[in-house]
Amino acid sequence: MGILSNKISKEELKAGDHIYSWRRAYIYAHHGIYIGDGKVIHFTRGAGQEIGTGTFLDTIFSSSSPDSSSTPCPICGNQASANGVILSCIDCFLSGGELHIFIYNVLPLVFLAQARGGTCTLAKSDPPEDVLHRAEYLLENGFGFYNLFRNNCEDFAIYCKTGLLLFTSVNVGRGGQTASFLAATTAVASSPLRFLTTSFSGLTAVGFGSYCISRLVSDIGVRRDVIKIPVERLLSHSRSDEDEGSSPAHMANQD
Repeated sequence: MGILSNKISKEELKAGDHIYSWRRAYIYAHHGIYIGDGKVIHFTRGAGQEIGTGTFLDTIFSSSSPDSSSTPCPICGNQASANGVILSCIDCFLSGGELHIFIYNVLPLVFLAQARGGTCTLAKSDPPEDVLHRAEYLLENGFGFYNLFRNNCEDFAIYCKTGLLLFTSVNVGRGGQTASFLAATTAVASSPLRFLTTSFSGLTAVGFGSYCISRLVSDIGVRRDVIKIPVERLLSHSRSDEDEGSSPAHMANQD
């Protein structure tokens, strides 16, 4: 592992690790929790199901499930239509991609050195036994509706690792991947510093600076709109929230 790469071999994995694999030419990554014995618990959406944006992103982003036309896995079967929190072998989880480990408790400079979001966080991880308990509990009880910006696979894995949920109504969840995407699309347009220069290089520097700041302040390790909530309490609200189409990130508002 290094500053620019979090690659790890299967032999190095430990139960409770937060892992991910890049999809679609590094456009995005799929995240999950390794539970040992070659198995991964992860949050996904079935093939053909929307991801909660109502935009062209529904066709760009997809779940980790293998294509329905592929040969079913002898261990997992055909998971192309699997939806919600599921258990897969690590090969099905990777879906042909390379294995990476998500890093916790990094320094701010290390965080900023990894220009892509969704690879690390300043937040601290809980002990492996707590991580596994949350992941296995959610495998049995679910994690609400999948939503690209508020309740996705990275949000699931981060919750399993930290127990942290948002208690404010915001448009971005806990994950750095979607926060990074939104920061990139709004960096120059939303920065008042763009008026200080008209050169391309100047605008690029201003945009990159705004992007870095946006990523940092959106990280769950520095945000103040989060609360630690036990997984049993999280699920106590799941039925009523699902009836309203809400994500677990809003459950903390109800107490």
